[in-house]
Amino acid sequence: MYPILLAALAPILWGSTYAAVGLFLTDLAPIWVAVWRALGAGLFLWLFVRRMPRMHLAKVFVLGFFNIGLFFILLMMAAYRLPGSIAGTLGATLPLLLIVMQWLAQGKTPQLKATLSALVGLCGVVLLLNPSADLDPIGVACALGATFVVAIATLLTKHWQVNDILGVATWQLLMSGVLLVPVAWFFEGAPSMIQMPQIPGLVWLVILNTAFGYLIAVNAIKQIGPNAFGMLSLLNPIVAVVLGMWMLQENLGALQWLGIALIIGSLLAANMRSKRRFKIAQISPQHDKAA
Repeated sequence: MYPILLAALAPILWGSTYAAVGLFLTDLAPIWVAVWRALGAGLFLWLFVRRMPRMHLAKVFVLGFFNIGLFFILLMMAAYRLPGSIAGTLGATLPLLLIVMQWLAQGKTPQLKATLSALVGLCGVVLLLNPSADLDPIGVACALGATFVVAIATLLTKHWQVNDILGVATWQLLMSGVLLVPVAWFFEGAPSMIQMPQIPGLVWLVILNTAFGYLIAVNAIKQIGPNAFGMLSLLNPIVAVVLGMWMLQENLGALQWLGIALIIGSLLAANMRSKRRFKIAQISPQHDKAA
């Protein structure tokens, strides 16, 4: 039970991103927040790693460009322009997007359950973004774009068989953080002075949300496996919705609530193992470990 509870902290921390921005960081420029988040978390993780990644630096750079650089910019823009409950739920559609991308780009025909889950999730997105919600179109595009670039990075990570997850993640953060500095300077000018009321939000976002969140996630994948951790990732949009309503007084319409329910339900269905597979795993634990 203890490894499960520890693993659950990662998606809970990630789901708090939008509340941290809304409560503490609204006066800071979004791309500079992405810079502080990437560089700060990378330097913190470096204290644990203290070595070069066990992967070609060109590949690390490409992964960092999608997984950190573009992702953090788009995520922060979405966090500043959308209610956290909306942005968090859109970001949680990553598993469904991966199903579609693998089908279109790799010709990998999805199973019936995965197909149905993706269709239900798509209906949920349509309801979540219905015209009556009057959402910022740039924020919506950024939230969906953030999910898309992470999907690209996920497929590249699988294709290149990245094994040094923590080392590669640390250098992705460091390299992308440096890369983001001139981008932030060009689009937003010199960084503004950080004020005392903003420090708790930055500490939460950099140390807990990003650095510790990633350490916990890497450990969780080793301890409980990627499938179990995938199920726990459903906590991310749930936390984003709860904190948005509780701390930021966000109000959602009936269609948006239905959309959130459909998206979370589709993710739950896509991640659930069948009873037959569960029984096989119980009967053959050694085979499960080998996999």
